[in-house]
Order: sequence, then C-alpha cells, then structure tokens
Amino acid sequence: MRYFRKRTRHFWTALVCFAAVAGASAAETRHAKDAETGIESWETQELGVNLSLTQMLPDQARAFYLARGFDREAAEAYASACVFQTVMRNESSAPITFHLGDWRMLRGKRAFKLKTEPEWQHEWERHQLAGPARIAFRWAQFPLEQDFEPGDWNQGMTTYPLPRGACFDLKFKWRMGGKMREGILKGVCCAQDR
Repeated sequence: MRYFRKRTRHFWTALVCFAAVAGASAAETRHAKDAETGIESWETQELGVNLSLTQMLPDQARAFYLARGFDREAAEAYASACVFQTVMRNESSAPITFHLGDWRMLRGKRAFKLKTEPEWQHEWERHQLAGPARIAFRWAQFPLEQDFEPGDWNQGMTTYPLPRGACFDLKFKWRMGGKMREGILKGVCCAQDR
C-alpha cells in the first residue's frame, strides 16, 4: 500500500509540473494604451514570431486615403471598418511563411475571416476608384501572404468585419519547418470614434 501511495504522489507531482510547464509556454498578450492619444495596441510572441496590432482611428484611416486619391465615399467605407496597423517579425532562427486566409478572428465560439486586400479591391472596382488610388491602397495593406527569413519583418493595415468598439481574439498562423504553427492575441478591441 505504501508503494502505491508513493507512486500516486509521484504521478500527481509530475502532472502538476507538466501543467506548470505547459501553461508557461503559452504566449501572453501584452496590452498598451498611449496616454496622449488613447490608441491601444496588443502584442505577442510565439516560437520567435512576434505580432502586434495597433488601433487606427477612423480619422487616421479617412485622412490617409483621402490624401491618396480616394473619393469621400470610398474613404468613409474604409474608415468605418475596424482597422489595425499590423507588424509581424520573424525573430526565430528558421524561415516562416504565412497566409492571411489562415488567420481567424474569434468571438465566443465562432471564427471569422479577416477582410483582405483582394476583397477590398472588388469594392474599389465597384466605386470606380482610379488605378493610382487602388495601387496606393494595395501597398498600404498587410500582405496577403509572405515568406520571412530570420530577422525579416513587414507592416501594413489589416481590417476586421466588426463595428467600431467591438472586441475579439486573433488566431494567427504560419508555417515553420514544414509544420503549421499558431499564436493568439487576446482581448483586441477596435478603436472607437473619437
């Protein structure tokens, strides 16, 4: 009986240690808020891949695209979306590749796709937006897919089909060493109109 109790105690000790290690490996979301502007950002790092989202205010998005040849209606359509400045860095020692089509916005038990640059381009076509404005838009968006060598990074805008002020978690995915990996940004919130 003493042998059985000793083995059981070792089992539970090992299980608690395993749970502690497993919990420690989950990346945390860091949140910051600029005291002057009120703009918020979220950042995480998983397996050497760093992702950050920073809110874009409607006025910022509107002004940015009006200055690049958008008409007021098209600029307002984009400004009313949930927009983030997105930065992804490969700080690992291995190449990675990603496709935004694999990323999901999570709300409760439901998962939704991001609104990507090609989807916006269909809208701009309907608006009959001029070619130079559409090119400027494409280059300002976060790429649909990209390969990163160690040390590479990129930035651009991403949009989420949510109303201003709505919150979500973002599950982002990438391939590294032939395997699909994922991380999560928790408690991300779209900017409010100010």
